[in-house]
Amino acid sequence: MKPPVTSVRLDKWLWAVRVYKTRALATAACRKGWVEIDGHAAKASHDVRLGETIVARTDVMTRTVKAVALLEQRVGAALVANYAEDLTPASEYAKRPEPSLGPPVFRPPGAGRPTKKERRALEQFLDSEE
Repeated sequence: MKPPVTSVRLDKWLWAVRVYKTRALATAACRKGWVEIDGHAAKASHDVRLGETIVARTDVMTRTVKAVALLEQRVGAALVANYAEDLTPASEYAKRPEPSLGPPVFRPPGAGRPTKKERRALEQFLDSEE
């Protein structure tokens, strides 16, 4: 039997409770200053403690969660409530965009592949939306 977990890195915990899809995204968010613990910017290596309130900005919304228990491995969505209490206001969930069914950028039929210049402009445009 495994001993109980006493400390977990912040990026690993955020990934395990499904705030971010990958641990790399959680680490990048910490590096960008999008993750705060009790009002202070947090590093990815911060050890999560029980009862801490974590505010994490994702693409569109800002999620607020409270650490109820520690875990190192990702769990199913139904079990997340055992480890994290969701304190996110309902107004944040309303910010979620409707899924787009069309292409992200219009390109006339028959125009061929984008040139390197067009591709770079498109990538810059898509990065600026974050």
